[in-house]
Amino acid sequence: MSEYTQQSEAMWYVVHTYSGYENKVMANIEKIVETRGMHDQILEVSVPTQNVVEVKNGVRKTVNRKVFPGYVLVHMHMNDETWYVVRNTRGVTSFVGPGSKPVPLTEEELHTMGLISAETVNFDFEVGEVVRIMAGSFEDSTGSIQEVNHQRQTVTVALSIFGRETPVELEFTEIERL
Repeated sequence: MSEYTQQSEAMWYVVHTYSGYENKVMANIEKIVETRGMHDQILEVSVPTQNVVEVKNGVRKTVNRKVFPGYVLVHMHMNDETWYVVRNTRGVTSFVGPGSKPVPLTEEELHTMGLISAETVNFDFEVGEVVRIMAGSFEDSTGSIQEVNHQRQTVTVALSIFGRETPVELEFTEIERL
């Protein structure tokens, strides 16, 4: 009998990795998913990062830093096969949870981490579509959608700022069609 029965809903799990191996682990899991055709079981692998402005020797520099060094987030259906694939990926030390039992992140933890939004917004915009920004510091600006992230309910819109095309991340509720 299987230790993990197939879940009806995919959950987010945290995987502990060797320090500095986060991106390599993410790439390895994605490669295994691709070669084994497991797209329906392991849906997403993520190493959350954020841009941080550092000032060194009077020079401002924006650096992309890992939010949780040593950890990778995996959105998957937990079963024997997916557990085995992730757990035996080179660079993975364990799932986060008591003993060898992975514990999925709670909805509250997902909200805090920005992986899901509190409410679902019906969104039918497409990449390339021109939109107007309705709120915030870019209010009344127009730009074209470069990327849509349904999970986080955000869009990346290319705005012309000081003559340069600049990507700006906005929530679904902050834009409208022209």
